[in-house]
Amino acid sequence: MKRLHVHIAVDDLTQSVAFYSTLFSAEPTVVKSDYAKWMLDDPRVNLAISQRGAPAGVEHLGIQVETGEELADVYDRLTRADATVLEEGETTCCYAKSEKSWVSDPSGVAWEVFHTTGDSAVYGGGPEIADGRLAATPTGMAVERACCPAPATAPAPSGCC
Repeated sequence: MKRLHVHIAVDDLTQSVAFYSTLFSAEPTVVKSDYAKWMLDDPRVNLAISQRGAPAGVEHLGIQVETGEELADVYDRLTRADATVLEEGETTCCYAKSEKSWVSDPSGVAWEVFHTTGDSAVYGGGPEIADGRLAATPTGMAVERACCPAPATAPAPSGCC
């Protein structure tokens, strides 16, 4: 069964943990000095927040799968989505070991598709955004590097929604 993944950059981790814990009536399943994650079943979402220097807001979205077969199915759909797929493969990111690929939608929103295979003591490394699109970079970067792509520029303010 698949799970929606949302990663949000926050300005104050402690305040944000308190807010999301209250909103979802659940404590995080992972808490680090710069990161927290909730694995919720109602709604079925993997919500991650981090305070790692990125501008506050949604960093990226994703689909987390539970098996290699589900991952192969979603990878197949990515190849048909008319977008360049960055196959990151086995990596360490967000205090977890996983197999993942990335794609940007037509508006430049980064999406990851991943299967978590274990925990990690370090945050990890991964792809970056260059010119509004994902750019391949080696994995295993320094802990201080964000492993998840961040927007190249902040979105323009909107008076709607």
